[in-house]
Amino acid sequence: MERRNRSLEALKRLIYVDSLDDEQRGEGLKSWASTYLDTTDVTNFDLTHEELLKLRELLFKNANFLFTYREHILEELKSISQMKKFLQK
Repeated sequence: MERRNRSLEALKRLIYVDSLDDEQRGEGLKSWASTYLDTTDVTNFDLTHEELLKLRELLFKNANFLFTYREHILEELKSISQMKKFLQK
């Protein structure tokens, strides 16, 4: 029963993190992964088929979000770096 409760808590928290703004979402996903994926294997989730499908959907959706968010941050850092070089001249 404890495993089931932890699995439901993980799913609910991932649903919540998915609803946050980009910056908060990135930090929330980092926290979620370190809490629920570092300590257990994905196969240890005790969820129904529908809940597992929802978890899978959210994991893929947020993995794609993290990739695009990373690219966006790199572009911003590049822009800031160029601006600093311009202002130093």
